[in-house]
Amino acid sequence: MKQKTTLKTRALRYLSIREYSPKELARKLAPHAGSDDDLDTLLQWLQEQGFLSEERFVDTYVRRQSARYGSVRILRELEAYGVDESALRHAQAEMQIDEFERARRVWQKKFGRKPSDMQEKARQIHFLQYRGFSADIIRQVMNRDEES
Repeated sequence: MKQKTTLKTRALRYLSIREYSPKELARKLAPHAGSDDDLDTLLQWLQEQGFLSEERFVDTYVRRQSARYGSVRILRELEAYGVDESALRHAQAEMQIDEFERARRVWQKKFGRKPSDMQEKARQIHFLQYRGFSADIIRQVMNRDEES
């Protein structure tokens, strides 16, 4: 006979694989919560014990995504995960420190050379916009000196 997995066991299994935001974990656990399970109490306990941390989730997510994407896109994705406003502001401040350098590396990896015409320039700008870099950062990348 197969034993039923408790909500706490399921939550710990999820958290052993990767970090989750509290709201994301709540959405993932909700379908498995029984009538006698208190999801809010479990989430609070997980946070008190240090198994669940929104700050750790944000730091891990930003570190993983920032090599490929700009702060605009990362912040939009964090909002979708239900991250609170203060954590978003903190993440934005951290990403602004090296935003130009990250955009330059992404551009360099994809293109590696200045555009030869306006159509190519538009394509490169669109690529950086899609990756979530701001217009100001894109302008800096596109107008940098050849040696930079």
